[in-house]
Amino acid sequence: MTTHEAQSGRAAEPVTPDAAREIRRTLLTQSWRDLTFAHWAAAPEAVAPLLPAGTVPDTRDGVTYVGLVAFRMHRVGWLGLPGIPYLGTFPETNVRLYSVDEHGRRGVVFRSLEAARLLPAVVGRAVFRMPYTWARMSIRHDGDTVSYATARRWPGPRGAASRMAVRVGERIAEPTALEHFLTARWGMHNVFLGRPVYLPNHHPRWPLHRAELLHCADDLIEAAGLPAPAGPPVSVLYSPGVPVRFGRPPRPGGLPTP
Repeated sequence: MTTHEAQSGRAAEPVTPDAAREIRRTLLTQSWRDLTFAHWAAAPEAVAPLLPAGTVPDTRDGVTYVGLVAFRMHRVGWLGLPGIPYLGTFPETNVRLYSVDEHGRRGVVFRSLEAARLLPAVVGRAVFRMPYTWARMSIRHDGDTVSYATARRWPGPRGAASRMAVRVGERIAEPTALEHFLTARWGMHNVFLGRPVYLPNHHPRWPLHRAELLHCADDLIEAAGLPAPAGPPVSVLYSPGVPVRFGRPPRPGGLPTP
């Protein structure tokens, strides 16, 4: 029995490698490129207090996960308009948790989002109430090796940093059930104006590769209020990326929409 089923009696939606729902009205467009997903197992009771009201940890075999996801945001655009080349393109690194709400919708909860552009970080905090921070960041390729570096500038804790490098391996023909659970996430849970919000997304099926973690020195997970990971991650994956669309928050459990 999952944590969600134990609390509400309502089963979570199935984990699906393709988008769980259609988006009829696009709110945001963007591409996610050069992604590395590193995940550590976590106890649900340690994660639960950090989730928005109306959600509980999403679990698999009694375990939930903490994700450190580093990538390049590419050409963020509004309402179907062309993406912005400079302000909408920047490295980003997220600390995220896995959630399910009372309607059974699986999603992610962001504990922090480092961005290399100040304006998107300010807009993300002020308009969307998301924990964006401005950071000095870089992504470098050297053959089959991808390296990510970030050092937080604003707001604090100033200097919180993460450095990670992976060697990209072969394409995965069929991801495991756990790999789908960690990557096939079709929405985000947040709180806006005191109300729970679910923001759905839609993108093609992830092209995933095996990845070898060469090194990882990270302060961001602890800065996000989580215990420091014990030992190596249980999963490390790489993806060249996907184009993404976000839709308006739907009813039930979203902002009122026309």
